[in-house]
Amino acid sequence: MSDQPSSDKKVIPIAVAAGEAAVPESPTGAMIRTLGLVSAICGLIIVGAYQGTYDAVAANKRIATERAVFKVLPKAKSIEEFVAQAGGGIARVGAGDTAIAAGAVKFFAAYDDAGKLAGIAAEGVGKGYADNVRIMFGYQPDCQCVVGIGVVAMRETPGIGDKIITDREFLANFTALDVKLKADLSALANEVKVVKRGSKTDPWQIDAIAGATITSRAVGKAINDSAQALLPRLVPKLDTLATKS
Repeated sequence: MSDQPSSDKKVIPIAVAAGEAAVPESPTGAMIRTLGLVSAICGLIIVGAYQGTYDAVAANKRIATERAVFKVLPKAKSIEEFVAQAGGGIARVGAGDTAIAAGAVKFFAAYDDAGKLAGIAAEGVGKGYADNVRIMFGYQPDCQCVVGIGVVAMRETPGIGDKIITDREFLANFTALDVKLKADLSALANEVKVVKRGSKTDPWQIDAIAGATITSRAVGKAINDSAQALLPRLVPKLDTLATKS
């Protein structure tokens, strides 16, 4: 058998590239780039929508707050927004301002047609069954008592939790709820407490709504916590709010 290559055998040439062959892009890399682009576009849309609706949302929130103030203080014809500062001072803030110093408590001074103080309104927050319950309550300095409540925001169960704004017996708790201060004005003389319906014995107690005890307690805690923070700072300065500035 001959060692010489046969003339009839085909020789297949192998091409040698001048440089390295290009590595094809992996599907993962393309997917990451696509997702990044989609995320960037979605981010721009969200930011644009937020900026476009911010003023409207702020205006609606301000309107809802003002309505709540007028509801809890029916004699009010105009309101001014203040903060009770941590150091004890009272400062007026511009309408709609939300940024306040740490430790300060926001409240509203309401005035009648003659520009005389008709009451004080303040917000409070308590944990309800589904979410936080934000309420507005009216305070009358003459009786040192809460004279009305209104809901600013809540997500309680319809027909149960929302009875805090429809149940007449529950609302009767807030015709003259005692929030007097101690003699040294350091805190409430008595903590506002929610009790089982029908067991109220003291003017600082709140009869709960049967079947909606958690929401009732949220209202009581909201008033108690807000009054404890606000009134010791506010009461000594009430003379400065006696007439509209």
